[in-house]
Amino acid sequence: MRKVREWISVQLAKNPGRMVLAAILLFNVLFFLWSAVIISKFSLSGTENMSFLQAAICTITMILDAGCIQFVIADIGQASVNVALTCLVVIIIGMISFTGAVIGYITNYISHFIEQSNAGNRRLYISGHTVILNWNTRASEILNDLLYCRTRQEVVVLVGGGKTAIEKEIAERLADTISRENEVIDEKYCKLPYFVYRWNYHKERLWNNVNVIVREGDVYSEKQLRDISLEHAKTIIILGNDLNNSACRYETLERAERMNQGNSLTVKTLMLVADITSEEQSDDNQKIVVEVTDEWTAALIDKIIRYKQVREKCNIIPVHVNQILGQILSQFSLMPELNLVYKELFSNKGAAFFTEPYPVMEGIDFVTKYLSEHKHAIPLTHMDSGGQPYHYFVAVSEEDVHTESMITRSGYRVELNRDYWIDSKNVIILGHNSKSRDIMRGFAAFRGEWMRPDGEEIVKIVVIDDEKSLENMEYYKEYPFVVATVAANVYDKELICETIEHYVSVSKEDTSILILSDDAAPSDEIDAHALANLVYVQDIVNKKKCEDPQFDPDSMDIIVEIINPKHYDVVNSYSVHNVVISNRYISKMITQIGEKEALFDFYSDILTYDEDAVGGYESKEIYAKKVSQYFAKIPPKTTAKEFIRAVYSASSDPSLPPEKRNPAVVLGYVKASGELVLFEGDQDLTEVEIAPEDKIIVFSNH
Repeated sequence: MRKVREWISVQLAKNPGRMVLAAILLFNVLFFLWSAVIISKFSLSGTENMSFLQAAICTITMILDAGCIQFVIADIGQASVNVALTCLVVIIIGMISFTGAVIGYITNYISHFIEQSNAGNRRLYISGHTVILNWNTRASEILNDLLYCRTRQEVVVLVGGGKTAIEKEIAERLADTISRENEVIDEKYCKLPYFVYRWNYHKERLWNNVNVIVREGDVYSEKQLRDISLEHAKTIIILGNDLNNSACRYETLERAERMNQGNSLTVKTLMLVADITSEEQSDDNQKIVVEVTDEWTAALIDKIIRYKQVREKCNIIPVHVNQILGQILSQFSLMPELNLVYKELFSNKGAAFFTEPYPVMEGIDFVTKYLSEHKHAIPLTHMDSGGQPYHYFVAVSEEDVHTESMITRSGYRVELNRDYWIDSKNVIILGHNSKSRDIMRGFAAFRGEWMRPDGEEIVKIVVIDDEKSLENMEYYKEYPFVVATVAANVYDKELICETIEHYVSVSKEDTSILILSDDAAPSDEIDAHALANLVYVQDIVNKKKCEDPQFDPDSMDIIVEIINPKHYDVVNSYSVHNVVISNRYISKMITQIGEKEALFDFYSDILTYDEDAVGGYESKEIYAKKVSQYFAKIPPKTTAKEFIRAVYSASSDPSLPPEKRNPAVVLGYVKASGELVLFEGDQDLTEVEIAPEDKIIVFSNH
């Protein structure tokens, strides 16, 4: 009964008109049946031989058309007074109470009911759903990633206004993803025989399994939060406000200054949500994921966590948006291949990160033991999260994590370069955004972990930005690895191009060009400056190709950050493979954390370099390492199963001194052409043949 009640509640909120129509039809059927019983059972004079079916037809026809009384009284002059009066009473009462009053009342009730349902004023009976409070540019991406979940997803969005626009945005975003994914599947099987094609297409096609209910209301109202069954939601996501939702530059700058100081609205919402979810009658293991963009808000949220958080009741997870995006953008600038890797691993599509609670057995290497018994998933590490030990994997599904296999080992071995050190990198940054300081902190942490033994800078950065933004960053003086700052706005094309050409020509190492999109720009200028800078850089690449036929375009890695996903195809048309939709990464992480809370600590670890590496390396990260440098000899062709185990065995050899030991788990590799190969499913079925210019993707301490 509870499931039926939940289904009816969802349908009433989603399609109130349809449900009311069903109720009207049911009422009509019951009314006519009841009337027919009266006529047939009372056996009035002149109707003694009338069957129940005839009585029902006569009742309906008399109510709808009084002239149809002739079907009961063939000759009014010969009929008895009782029969005539009975028929007239049925007609009059039917016309007044049914045709008039009842239909009028129902019509008004229907209008009111639909109006109330559309306004979100009725309580929603639902459980195990996801609640999104507030709306920003990352919200639709959260819903988009839920498409790849294997089960039906119920989502309730509570916003202050703009319901129609939000519903349109959601519909367009989900429809676009479904269309794109199904086109890929269609191309994959279209050359097969028709019935084989239809079977495979139907089996793998992407369906819309996300049912979204958008309601307008007050996110600070306890009643309205309870009306969407907040106490029974599995995940509550509290989103921050966007900076770029205004057409006025001064209003946007004022809002940016205010939000940098603190976001009291987020704190206020979290306090109310935490109060409801920590109650005894609320469901256990609810997760509250809250976006944080400033230190003041982060400090207050930490206090709320200490005061309110109760394990198995109110589990609060703060996601530091700018910090995470800063770390991601700095990593992509140093190793652009990670953009391809994270794009898949941070989503529910294909290979992804999984976690399971496991006991940690002292003296037993978890990775070695797991590799000896499984070949459908890749073990990464174990760590504590909330006082509970967890093991972490890369797999396609949870089923693959638990699939055991008989592992037979061959004599396959690899030889590693024990003196491997990551290449130095030059980075040119064009523009700025609210994450600029966090991006620089990411570079500083990388520099701390990979400082070269000879003291040479591992990373050298040139920043090209407008004068005011450089002043706000104090010309990057606190970062010794920033070798130059050049004041130029987006309209100074010649100065920008000359600066880039100069630093590319004098650099011996590869150069990355990171083009940032200003997230504080007015809504009609979003990504505009980033796209203009992209055109400048593309002109430089084309010019160098014409001047020097030997010029290798791959020596310049172009990383373009955009905020609006609609600009992706525009950027991609300029032969830029490293397009970073920064909001999408946060959305994917929020979605996964909402499903598997223990992934939060894991993400925090892999995105953070050991800034002070004295005494050893504590955290693990994902690296893209060049085959010709990482291996002493290029490994021969083999299977993924043998390759993974050979690399781990060689990198964790206990006979090596501790400083030469760096256990590394291979996740896949990126070909020189840019194609990503992640090891998924049965590792015996994946062949590995790598070339010197390819890069392997490894999970290691250093």
